[in-house]
Amino acid sequence: MTGRVLLVDDEPHITRNLEKVIPWEMLGLTVGGTAKNGMEALELLEAQPFDLVLCDIRMPIMDGLELVKHIREKGAECDIIMLSGYQDFAYTRAAIQYGVQDYVLKPIPYDELTGVIARVMSSQRMKQKQLTEERQKLGRMIDLASEKILYDILMDYTELTDSNWMITGDEQAIREQQYALIVLDLDVSSERTKDWREWSDKERKLWNFAVCNVLREKLQQNGFHHAVIQIRDGEWCVLIEVNKSQSYDLTQITDWAEMLLTAVKNHVKLSLYAGIYRDYAPVASLSQAYKLVQQGMQLAPHQETIEVYPNCEAGSSQEDQAFWDTSEKLIGAVKRGDTSAVDAELRRMTQQLQGMNESMIGRFKPMLHFFVLNLMREMKEMGIFSRDQEDLLWRKLDRRFGIKDLLSVILQVTRAVADKSTDKKKQSERSMAEAKQFLDRNLYRDLSVEEAATHVGLSTSYFSLLFKQTFNETFIEYVTRQRMERAKAMLADSHKSVAQIAKEVGYAERRYFTKVFMKYTGDNPTDYRSKHQQLNGGMMD
Repeated sequence: MTGRVLLVDDEPHITRNLEKVIPWEMLGLTVGGTAKNGMEALELLEAQPFDLVLCDIRMPIMDGLELVKHIREKGAECDIIMLSGYQDFAYTRAAIQYGVQDYVLKPIPYDELTGVIARVMSSQRMKQKQLTEERQKLGRMIDLASEKILYDILMDYTELTDSNWMITGDEQAIREQQYALIVLDLDVSSERTKDWREWSDKERKLWNFAVCNVLREKLQQNGFHHAVIQIRDGEWCVLIEVNKSQSYDLTQITDWAEMLLTAVKNHVKLSLYAGIYRDYAPVASLSQAYKLVQQGMQLAPHQETIEVYPNCEAGSSQEDQAFWDTSEKLIGAVKRGDTSAVDAELRRMTQQLQGMNESMIGRFKPMLHFFVLNLMREMKEMGIFSRDQEDLLWRKLDRRFGIKDLLSVILQVTRAVADKSTDKKKQSERSMAEAKQFLDRNLYRDLSVEEAATHVGLSTSYFSLLFKQTFNETFIEYVTRQRMERAKAMLADSHKSVAQIAKEVGYAERRYFTKVFMKYTGDNPTDYRSKHQQLNGGMMD
């Protein structure tokens, strides 16, 4: 890309010589304009941007130093090289104070000036490259933070209220977005996934990580602004940002889903199913949209590779909805370790099934089978079973058997939870206490919920649930709050630089730290320090 240079000198022969003698094309520049004084130059600079200004000091109407002062006051980012026939140091000092990049004496040594221009432009391009990289890095950080917030929104762990300080500043844009929602899921009952069931936890984590990378890379290659959120082992929610004025295009979204399924199959050698939400979902509706798609995928007796949910053609009977509500309550009670609620929901489910005629039971049997699979996956996330117990239950589910057998499996699973509920609660309390200590010790470095969950031996989804229940805030809210409180104390009580404090509380990029700090406190770090160090000094006096 060619830059533009402005030549400013009251002697026309000098600007003509500069135009002809300096190898502008070789330097990546073109002469975009000439001016006889500072006033003319300002008019040109206001009309169009320039990358470099070569300017004489002594000129009528407005001299070079006055011009430079105006340029800097207006915030123009062009570089400036001064030309002068005067060797007075006062001129040089004034030029340096105004941010002039170099100073060349007349008569102009053109070879030397060419070298100076080359050096200045090389430095400018390096700064532009660094700035671009910093902006990209900052963008990735904001995207990552937004992805963590979107996970909490999907799980209904956080609310989009004005008082939620996590959703302000750059992340405020999340509230205004709408998304195409695609759930990708592994059919754990399929013959094709028996190998997956036999893998170790470590192998499955690597596989989940690989699928996430494939999905993100494919979406990035196609220029989508997106989030890939792993919900649990073998299930992801893909959110693709769409323009608010864009009308819903199911064919296009189906093509996107097919593209993602093909990429996973080609690179990871596993076949997934895709459930598409029937409309674009604003952020406030994401949790409900996700639940509707997951409900459809879990309870559909027969599922095509790509399906749209809710399935308006098939509809949903009152019995279907009642069964799903009971299923959700039962799983929620199991995850909380609430044995009385588990028993109550089991009785309700049994009564629902007993009240059905033979044709209805035939329709509900596949739904019940899918529910048992879902329950099994949730229990696996919680680490309820030993490997032998899990294998035994999978073998049972691989066989064809009746309603009573399915209820027997549900009873076995829920009883296993009940037997361990007291121990599990104590273990959960210990895990959360250990997690808190781990986080507080490691606030200085980049922390992910996956790393914290692994440290205490829990799945990411179960860890997130326990964390919210224990501390009444999400993982990202807790970590950010602790970092900000530590930063506030350091700004008020130490003389460390803002960049150093940012690093010590886990932010490698100062600008991103500043954005988060302003969201949390309402002040930028420098202003906060000034206020509180003055206050502390006054109190000490």
